[in-house]
Amino acid sequence: MKTGLKGINRASVAATVTLTAGAVLAGGAFASTAQAAAPPTPTIAAKGGFVMNSGTAKTLYGKAADTRRSTGSTTKIMTAKVVLAQKNLNLDAKVTVQKAYSDYIVNNTASSARLIVGDKVTVRQLLYGLMLPSGCDAAYALADKFGSGSTRAARVKSFIGKMNASAKSLGLKNTRFDSFDGIGSGSNYSTPRDLTKIAGSAMKNSTFRAIVKTKSTKHKVTTKSGGYRYMSWSNTNPLLGSYSGAIGVKTGSGPSAKYCLVFAATRNGKTVIGTVLTSTSATTRTSDAKKLLDYAFKK
Repeated sequence: MKTGLKGINRASVAATVTLTAGAVLAGGAFASTAQAAAPPTPTIAAKGGFVMNSGTAKTLYGKAADTRRSTGSTTKIMTAKVVLAQKNLNLDAKVTVQKAYSDYIVNNTASSARLIVGDKVTVRQLLYGLMLPSGCDAAYALADKFGSGSTRAARVKSFIGKMNASAKSLGLKNTRFDSFDGIGSGSNYSTPRDLTKIAGSAMKNSTFRAIVKTKSTKHKVTTKSGGYRYMSWSNTNPLLGSYSGAIGVKTGSGPSAKYCLVFAATRNGKTVIGTVLTSTSATTRTSDAKKLLDYAFKK
């Protein structure tokens, strides 16, 4: 009897060891599979980057996300946001293009919507001219229209004040604007995280969403003589049409800003939004953005 019991015990122990070893191996396999499923963190050329889930505000990626940097024309996201936040906004209200807007473009060698002095354009058209070809003349016209004051300088100062007030209302502590278009006096800055939050807030507006996802557009404007002409604008955002699900948002560049891109895309009901600042070229900022979007959609 003793021998039988010992045999049974030995068999039981052997079976237990075998089962335990199998469980450990299986557990290891599951762990390896789970680990392999996690997407590798991308390497980007930009000095700063940030991506979040637009719906949940969950951070999906960050690189120097809170370091202040020059923003270039991505500043115009806030310009548009401030305009669209005006009470009783009439998007079809006409604005006469002033010589000051044209002179500003020439003096600063700035990107232009090619507005023609004397033409009457609508606020809606100015927003397209602002966001697609990144028109600094359109930005000036909007600041002049929606700022307060008896002089153009006062109105522009007032409008920039509204931009900063909007940033403050979003709780952003690392953002400051000293211009309506990103061409400032060196005190125009934000961070990848802050810019992403600004864009996320702007994207809640249906007019803004419609504009920034537009690849190209043509608008009929009234000339000084009372006739009309057509203005055609193409979007500077290369993600539109080249990245599946891309819905915006805005490019930017400048001597200190280098190359920037605020981007957003939607796939399978999930919208992600992000920013890359101070990338090395127009090509690399696009590549950086695509890497971060791919990564965000896998997380």
